Amino acid sequence: MSAVSDRLPTFPWDKLTPYKATAAAHPDGIVDLSVGTPVDPVPELIQKALVAAADSPGYPTVWGTPELRDAITGWVERRLGAREVTHRHVLPIVGSKELVAWLPTQLGLGPGDRVAYPRLAYPTYEVGARLARAAYEAYDDPTELDPEGLKLLWLNSPSNPTGKVLSQEELTRIVAWARSHGILLVSDECYLELGWEADPVSVLHPDVNGGSYDGIVSVHSLSKRSNLAGYRAAFLAGDPAVLGPLLEIRKHGGMMTSAPTQAAVIAALGDDDHVRVQRERYASRRELLREALVTHGFRIEHSEASLYLWATRGESCWDTVDHLAKRGILVAPGDFYGPAGAEFVRVALTATDERVAAAVRRL
Repeated sequence: MSAVSDRLPTFPWDKLTPYKATAAAHPDGIVDLSVGTPVDPVPELIQKALVAAADSPGYPTVWGTPELRDAITGWVERRLGAREVTHRHVLPIVGSKELVAWLPTQLGLGPGDRVAYPRLAYPTYEVGARLARAAYEAYDDPTELDPEGLKLLWLNSPSNPTGKVLSQEELTRIVAWARSHGILLVSDECYLELGWEADPVSVLHPDVNGGSYDGIVSVHSLSKRSNLAGYRAAFLAGDPAVLGPLLEIRKHGGMMTSAPTQAAVIAALGDDDHVRVQRERYASRRELLREALVTHGFRIEHSEASLYLWATRGESCWDTVDHLAKRGILVAPGDFYGPAGAEFVRVALTATDERVAAAVRRL
């Protein structure tokens, strides 16, 4: 076991423990804007669907029920503008982090293969490469990478942590480049429904992929758009030539979404109203926090989408973390997401209205 764990970096969130203690000592309590875990209620129609499916004594299937696959294909076509999506184009997964961490291994990557991800990125892209013993590297523009040995190219738009959105033109250019070199492109689009100053586009849109899903897969999650982080509900959509073998591997590994969760996902994907309500909550919190941070002396970069504000005071991110912790506000240091984030912090919008108001007062 130590041989596997030794491949991994220190779990970044453990480094925040002393700052969390400082923030928690504030007389009015902590305002936790660090991890980005949803705090609002699970919509009632989703809870009811979960409860109605609670009597599920048998094993669920990895591919999910036909009704679940219908819900995913319908949503992908309705929301992303994809065309001619069949059951072979989709695959439920047990939360998106599980997929990101184990995809290189499930693809059979190893020593001699390369995985690439954005310069500022979710740390689990690197973790997945490490677990597979593949090489890994960060990029500014993926089309400037050496394609030799590059087997997996991660995109992330809208970005975690920066909220940056890749334009349709950029996505089209990158998809064409990856295909020309036979590189599998996987686009993490978990924040796609949370665009504020930009309208994020999926790689599944025909204007991006030319009407073909060859060599591309997108990752989607219900954690943020439907407050289902506790359900572990997500899915893949894209190239059947990639998803088919993944399905077989995951069947052998027993990587199945629980039957009640599958029922909840069907309800969630079939209803757009709760997404609109949640977006309005986040939009209000974003406006308040952004104004307060700017007034306090921060500069906000990117942040045109997703659930975070990418903020800097032009100093070490840990100095900023300390500065805010003394005011009872906990944020994530930018270097969790790569050395390029050394002077930034990521401020999550995932706190109740009352806690956001408390942070605004303190700032």
